[in-house]
Amino acid sequence: MKNTFLLFLCQLIIMSTFAQDKPAYLLYNSKGKKVSYKKMMKSLNKQDIILFGEYHNDPIAHWLQLEVSQSLEQNRPLIMGAEMFETDNQIPLTQYIKGEIDEAALDSLARLWPNYKTDYAPLVNFAKAKKIPFIATNVPRRYARMVFRQGMASLDTLTAEDKAWIVPLPFPFDVTLPGYKNMLDMADGNEDFPKAQAIKDATMAHFILEHYKLNHSFIHFNGTYHSDNYEGILWYLKQRKPDLNYGTISTVLQKDISSLSEENKGLADFIICIPDNMTRTY
Repeated sequence: MKNTFLLFLCQLIIMSTFAQDKPAYLLYNSKGKKVSYKKMMKSLNKQDIILFGEYHNDPIAHWLQLEVSQSLEQNRPLIMGAEMFETDNQIPLTQYIKGEIDEAALDSLARLWPNYKTDYAPLVNFAKAKKIPFIATNVPRRYARMVFRQGMASLDTLTAEDKAWIVPLPFPFDVTLPGYKNMLDMADGNEDFPKAQAIKDATMAHFILEHYKLNHSFIHFNGTYHSDNYEGILWYLKQRKPDLNYGTISTVLQKDISSLSEENKGLADFIICIPDNMTRTY
């Protein structure tokens, strides 16, 4: 019996060693120091609004989004929201969360992303099971397209009903922010390119704050570019509500994840470092 137990213990140690030798991800803080999931959650549980930046086809980030949401929900009431749902799809999304329509109806009534079933359905179904509000925050793409093609002034032609789906106009835009400046450089000085990004950031921030409730946690899922370097959505959130507590998470890919590269330090409060050969969801 004793020998059997020792053999079992040795097997566990060996399995643990191999698991640590090829981790699927490592967590770092903004300074590049490794942190545990428990320590990250200790910090995130104190935040009012958390922006979780992802690569849209990354399975590790999607899995951790669900894990973090479940952990937050155990701490205090939770609200969830996502870039992947446009504001004019809020009605069918809410109907699905309340059990008033099924997934087939949601698929036909809302403009779901192609990878919804693999990457976002688990989050929405968690919200449904726990009766957690799930907020569609992103600007309808047709309006972002209008800004890109015709400039910000084109939004003045919208009806009052259409304008209800976007951030109130006019909204601030700072082209000197590094993220927008990089986009401006890529577009050879055409400001409509970063402005099309800005209306997404500003609209997401607006609807996050419209649905945030005191003594709740609001977790928002978005592409990394919308919140990296404490810009994008977070900049707009702080313009309106600088007194709230904000937390940010980013996702990065590296060939060697044993240490965080200099270029990835400072992207967010917590950085999920994932091997660059990790399987993609699409």
